[in-house]
Amino acid sequence: MKSYFLAVPFLLASLTGGPAQAFDAEAGKQLVDDNCYACHGDDVYTRPNRMVTSRPGLTKQVQRCELSLGLTWFDEDVDNAAGYLNQQFYHFGK
Repeated sequence: MKSYFLAVPFLLASLTGGPAQAFDAEAGKQLVDDNCYACHGDDVYTRPNRMVTSRPGLTKQVQRCELSLGLTWFDEDVDNAAGYLNQQFYHFGK
């Protein structure tokens, strides 16, 4: 019976869909300012025919840029930069 009561909180937590995607906006801004703006300005993010059309696509694009610049970001850095760009320019859902 005790194991049942221990399992209930874990079961309920799995049904909630997990935590919201969190990111550090200040760290993301710093990464974008230091790296992304070396190649382009805000026009890439605000043009009408922009290439990125979804939140997962934005993360993939940040990863492509990271690799093309030869950076060695952690996954957290990619999440922070993509989260910041989404917050400032794209406004995709979670």
